[in-house]
Amino acid sequence: MKHVILVRYGEISLKGLNRNYFIDLLARNIRSALSRLESVKIRKVHGRIIVDIDDSDMQEGLERIVRVFGIVSVSPAAVIESRLEVIEQTVEDLVKPLDFRTFRVSARRADKTFPMQSMELARHLGGTVLRAVPDITVDLHDPELNVQVEVREETYVYHETIQGPGGLPVGCSGKTGLLLSGGIDSPVAGYMMAKRGLAPVGIYFHAFPYTSDRAKEKVVSLAKILAGYTGSFKLYVVPFTELQLEIIEKCPERQITILIRRYMARIAEAIAEKEGLGSLTTGESLGQVASQTQESLLVTNEAAHLPVLRPLIGMDKQEIVEIAQRIGTFETSILPYEDCCTIFVPKHPDTKPKLAAVKKSEEALAETAPEMIRKAVEDSEIIRV
Repeated sequence: MKHVILVRYGEISLKGLNRNYFIDLLARNIRSALSRLESVKIRKVHGRIIVDIDDSDMQEGLERIVRVFGIVSVSPAAVIESRLEVIEQTVEDLVKPLDFRTFRVSARRADKTFPMQSMELARHLGGTVLRAVPDITVDLHDPELNVQVEVREETYVYHETIQGPGGLPVGCSGKTGLLLSGGIDSPVAGYMMAKRGLAPVGIYFHAFPYTSDRAKEKVVSLAKILAGYTGSFKLYVVPFTELQLEIIEKCPERQITILIRRYMARIAEAIAEKEGLGSLTTGESLGQVASQTQESLLVTNEAAHLPVLRPLIGMDKQEIVEIAQRIGTFETSILPYEDCCTIFVPKHPDTKPKLAAVKKSEEALAETAPEMIRKAVEDSEIIRV
């Protein structure tokens, strides 16, 4: 018997005249996620995407596809002829090995040439199940087993529904520069913006030898995890030591954190111009650390011209940790390799910086910083995952 994966999408179906663009992009992203599986073929039917796949590849296919943004849920389904006696036999074969006490049958007749209407077919197949399995009852509201039948040109029979991440297909909203540290927050921020259709390009600031190559490897590992959701991931490893030391040497200690953030924003914008990015994304959460007070965010924003997206801004740490655990980045994020920001944190950072005072301090860098920014972008290592 042939099996497929039925793919359901939600928000995409509301897109009106642009719906086909989103569906085509979702199909392309599914194809990319399953590219290593040679048996896969993808086709579109009304309201669904169908993935034809060999049984031997089914489990791996399901594991990969449920990470694709835009997918609400998937179901492994048997594909059979749209003849009543074949449907009856398939339903009977499906339920006999299963352990359940309550059930319902849900039927959908998309092919209007089929002789039974949806409700009529559901009742008929409910009788098939009752005859096939002793000591069970119908429960239409909260059944242990929900047998589902979709009658199209072919008929699909299944009982398992696996939740997908929802959202929009990656790429439909453009690209964003994700300031990716080795911490818990920034990978979660990248995940959340990818869910809204943005393709993230990672930007990691590496201060060797003050931060080790293990810190860099940690960020590359996080990029690989995110690539499982986005399909691919491009990571800029920016050499930041020279500029960071220049800031530390020439500027007031209390302002070091905010000045580092401002020059990170400038470098990220230079990369954004090179890559055609429409925004920057950070993992900042209001009040979490000194650089994330309302006053600090105002001063950081002034250094950037692109919109800075902060999807975690209203979350507390536990909420962020729970998402990190769910998406698989948490265990990597807590590895004890520090990034360039945590290495040089002053003892008493300015939590309420004044823009005029910070810009005055930047005058000490006016001659050297522009060339350092250019060189940092030019000398960045690009890693493709």
